[in-house]
Amino acid sequence: MLELVTTRDNPMIDPAMHVWGWEIPVYLFLGGWVAGSMVLAGGFMRREREPGARDVSDVLPWISLVLISLGMGALFLDLEHRLYVWRMYLTLQPGSPMSWGGWILILVYPVLALGALRSLPGDWLTRWPAIARLAGSLREPAATRTLSNASILTGVALGIYTGILLSSLGARPLWASAALGPLFLVSGLSTGAAFAHVIARDPGEQAELLRADNAFLAVELLLIGLFLIGLATASAVHANAAELLLGGPYTAVFWVFVVGLGIMLPLAIQTLMASHRIPHTLVAPVLVMLGGLALRFVIVSAGQYSHWISP
Repeated sequence: MLELVTTRDNPMIDPAMHVWGWEIPVYLFLGGWVAGSMVLAGGFMRREREPGARDVSDVLPWISLVLISLGMGALFLDLEHRLYVWRMYLTLQPGSPMSWGGWILILVYPVLALGALRSLPGDWLTRWPAIARLAGSLREPAATRTLSNASILTGVALGIYTGILLSSLGARPLWASAALGPLFLVSGLSTGAAFAHVIARDPGEQAELLRADNAFLAVELLLIGLFLIGLATASAVHANAAELLLGGPYTAVFWVFVVGLGIMLPLAIQTLMASHRIPHTLVAPVLVMLGGLALRFVIVSAGQYSHWISP
């Protein structure tokens, strides 16, 4: 017993283990952003619109293809044995969230590609009749509903996976929370709504996205509270992990940049915008997006700092 305690207290054996750098938080942020964008794009696809009219569902798939590629590029940079990444796709491990995530990322591409193809105007494809016919068929009501469902389901799976990936790693008590999956999903929805708000040109769409983002921010604030309460009221080890955000080295950045500037301030600004008390501004959605990025950096960094040895 003495040997066990002595060695486990040895920082050379049980160190803080700052294994992940900037790549993983960026990957989780971009994955969540794409997840939220896919859910929103799927929702907008269901809406009836005038022939030839365009909305954010025509733009989001194109941007999401770029974002998910950048995210996977960041993930690739973090890999130790990059040349063997293809081996992950030789099998599916049902008990491994990382295996599920790898396959979800592969499924994201065809869904986004079909959504992007659907958005192309017919006169752009006159030189490729087969592609033009496919794009036209995707705009049929039945195909649109199917693509909408696929986009929403894939987006939800991707968003939850980014949180479950951390919560499944039991080596770090800060991540040992069932709230991480829903929290990262809702944060991704908020980030996606904020970005869609930025690129939307129709005032009606902007107002709808603003209200949706306010709802996502309110739920995200609730989930953060549940996340902290769950840790603080669990074992002493979990309470010590929660202290990293409640009075430890990550307290200031968490409460100022994530909660204050990333949730509370934009929520207040967008509430005033929704009631027409202040003019429309893009400051709030930009703050939401930066707050989503800060959330991933704080959770990943603080999680690696936490450990199972009580001081």
